[in-house]
Amino acid sequence: MPPYPAGSFDAAVITAWCRDVIGTCFGFVSIAKKIDVQWNQRMRTAAGRAFWPSARIELNPRLQAVSLSEVERTVRHELAHIVAYARAGRRRIDPHGVEWQMACRELGIGGEAVCHRLPFEKRVIPPRYIYQCPSCQRYFPRVRPIVKKQACLDCCKRFNGGRYDSRFRLLLVPLVE
Repeated sequence: MPPYPAGSFDAAVITAWCRDVIGTCFGFVSIAKKIDVQWNQRMRTAAGRAFWPSARIELNPRLQAVSLSEVERTVRHELAHIVAYARAGRRRIDPHGVEWQMACRELGIGGEAVCHRLPFEKRVIPPRYIYQCPSCQRYFPRVRPIVKKQACLDCCKRFNGGRYDSRFRLLLVPLVE
């Protein structure tokens, strides 16, 4: 495997390295042409994201303040997702399942954790919607509105064997400001 580009935070250099690795080491030449690594200024808590089948990798710019080795580890982590999905073809796989774990080992990060433990500040969004169960009167604060029919799970379990029951459908409660 080619060595990771030393000292570079340049997305074009990282993209070239990813294309080289996926094309030469894994033999996915057609996917290597599609690989694109970008720094996403909007990312807040995630270290990186991989998108399949576009083979795009987005990195959190805050990684640069942590260390170059953390950038490299995150790039390898996200590249492992691309490799795992490429190998799976049309078969559905768990994003951090055995296929991904195998790709991590091959990329030199065996035993990789699913989530990072970096000191990124978490964004707290106040709920804009509050729903209530008509049976138990429990409240369910939400940031986004509920689109599909949704019922209180506790009440559905208690009174209907865990199956959906419209008697326990969550109702929107007006916000008091």
